[in-house]
Amino acid sequence: MKLKIKRLGYYWPTLIDDYMNTAKHCHQCQVHGVVLHQPPNVLHPTIASWPFERLGMDIIGPIDPPSARGHRFILAATDYFSKWAEAIPLRNVTSHHVLKFFCDHIVYRFDVPRRIISDNRSIFKSTKINSFVRRHNIDWRYSTFYYPRTNGLAEAFNKTLV
Repeated sequence: MKLKIKRLGYYWPTLIDDYMNTAKHCHQCQVHGVVLHQPPNVLHPTIASWPFERLGMDIIGPIDPPSARGHRFILAATDYFSKWAEAIPLRNVTSHHVLKFFCDHIVYRFDVPRRIISDNRSIFKSTKINSFVRRHNIDWRYSTFYYPRTNGLAEAFNKTLV
């Protein structure tokens, strides 16, 4: 609008201020005007340099109805480098089950990862798991509440699994 006014040859010292004030209070200008967005932030993708350097872990469940053997949960871990996934069914989830799965299916077979990304379940924050993580110098990160895309690779595997 201000360019149209200038093109028509009109000018006055408070032209821009008057234009901005009119545009802010004009209903049609607000409805049909260009939406100004906040400038985009730089993305920080989760990149792994070698297999099993970074893992995404997640618990799926409770699954209803349970399996024939009574399993209601699935504990899954996905490698960020190779996209390799490991999963086991569980009747219930405890920190003991998480550590046993982690040691048997990840550490003993591949190595201790540098970083693990999981959701904010209290199971992943237990004292047993925290002491294991500190002892093995693992950087365990938790995804944001109600924003599962933070751990997108694990969530994508969950979709294919269920």
